[in-house]
Amino acid sequence: MSDHPRGAVTDNNHHQSPPPSLLAQSRKGATYLILLQVGCRALTFVVNQVLLRYLSPELLGISTQLDLYSNSALFFARESLRVALQRQEDTSDPFEAEGIRVNRNASQPKAQSNKAQEVVNLSYLAIALGLPLATVFASLYLRNADVVVLGTPAIRPSLYLYCLATVLELFSEPCFAVAQQQMLYGVRASAETLATFTRCFVTCGTVIWASNVNAALGALPFAVGQMGYAVVLNLVYLSRLNIFNPDKAYSLLIMPLVPSSPALLYDRFSLPRLNLAFTIYAQSIFKHLLTTGDSFLIAAFTSLESQGAYTLAANYGGLVARLVFQPIEETSRSLFGRLLHHSASRTGNATVQSEKITRQQVDQTATYLRFLLRFYLLICTIVVTIGPSFSPLLLHVVAGSRWSDSDAPSVLAAYCYYIPLLAVNGILEAFVSAAATPEELRVQSAWMIAFSAAFVGTGFLLLHVGDQGAQGLVVANAVNMLCRIAWSWHFVKGHLCRRGADLNFAATLPRAGTMMYACGTAWYLSRLELVLGGSLLQLGQGVVAAGSCGLVTLVLERAFLVECYRMLRPSRHAQDSRRKTQ
Repeated sequence: MSDHPRGAVTDNNHHQSPPPSLLAQSRKGATYLILLQVGCRALTFVVNQVLLRYLSPELLGISTQLDLYSNSALFFARESLRVALQRQEDTSDPFEAEGIRVNRNASQPKAQSNKAQEVVNLSYLAIALGLPLATVFASLYLRNADVVVLGTPAIRPSLYLYCLATVLELFSEPCFAVAQQQMLYGVRASAETLATFTRCFVTCGTVIWASNVNAALGALPFAVGQMGYAVVLNLVYLSRLNIFNPDKAYSLLIMPLVPSSPALLYDRFSLPRLNLAFTIYAQSIFKHLLTTGDSFLIAAFTSLESQGAYTLAANYGGLVARLVFQPIEETSRSLFGRLLHHSASRTGNATVQSEKITRQQVDQTATYLRFLLRFYLLICTIVVTIGPSFSPLLLHVVAGSRWSDSDAPSVLAAYCYYIPLLAVNGILEAFVSAAATPEELRVQSAWMIAFSAAFVGTGFLLLHVGDQGAQGLVVANAVNMLCRIAWSWHFVKGHLCRRGADLNFAATLPRAGTMMYACGTAWYLSRLELVLGGSLLQLGQGVVAAGSCGLVTLVLERAFLVECYRMLRPSRHAQDSRRKTQ
């Protein structure tokens, strides 16, 4: 034990690691995850083009329902724990959080191994939750499934195999938690990449084989592919983490944490983390319903053909969000959690020097968020300008005339206008999940109820009463996102203002010249008939207009892009300092 009073800083070098190093780690993590998404999505895209030649819209709609079942069980079992485990100080442990003083110089390696064991222990709660959830959700699916769905060949074996694959995937949570806690983004990338490769090849191979032998397997190939994903994910995680844990500093089984503390349940589970996880879990129910509510609504009020068309349009329309925005949001949520909790944990008896760093961290958090929002909106400006005009043409090329004659092209064009809302909401809610107290999270949960009502009401009016089909669902999603963005923006502004920082909306927007040129390009493209087999002259004019828009954007925004690069790239001084401390 140390003789320092509670809250005192006993190792300044360790506590006051320069924030740019955290930005560099987040940049590296985002790079890994973006490459992971690009590689996996590229492979999935190629495989899907093969599968579309063999699948009907009805069967694609059923596979979407099974994916929804699996994703719902996984979300409710593990999401709240993942968020709770990310919200911790970069160097804290559960004992110090409860006022137990630890000498950092003497026990830092032990504290780090204790932290790894803590996240491993807590991750087993996801497995305990997942077993009953997967069973109950499977029973509910069979009880409420449409007659057409129940008549699909091998629907029950497909569902049962999805259930088993979901539970097996949850057994990789201890490995995932350690990889995230120790920022082993390469381990996660390799595990998920190989698992995705396996799922794609198994699914595609099974579909082609069934077609050659005239076997009616229904959605069973998707279930077999999902099982392959879960098996390979566990195998790669276990093999890779053994390399990074040669001294067995932690176990991937539930083990006691030392020393014993009143902050621990059964000497294994951190009570502060459990309380936070329970608060986030209640909120996640509404959040998941809002996130996946489109699947529920379209399944209830539209035909299987419309479900397949919406699924295809959403998959292609959401590529930018999944490839770029989602990895950045994941690493940013971890960065926000470390910076904001790091600063919030050193109050009370903290030294003047630590207070100064706290203000610097808050300012840097605001700057990072402002730059990220502007970067997002810059990408979305290009998407909204070019996407609606070119997306129907691209859909015809990649999916064929069978899909281009459906509602998918118009839905995909409408989805392009929805992407900016997805982007802004994602990064703002990443900040909220990292910064909000349990009381503030409960307030957000209450507002989620109102947002759910607005979403369901809008969807009911547009889909059931107005018979707008999949396009009406895009509008309902936009209403949902606007409500969530408004609340999150109000929270972020208030949180930063109370700490002396600010977030100016005008500073997050691209330059006026960029937006004016983009509007002019969008108007020009809307007047062209960009269809396959149409005028080559108009197609060439469209390509030139789109390319000029991208080039003008790069020229007008070059100063901002250079500044972003300099902010995220670790300085030479910071790199030299880290080498000296290693």
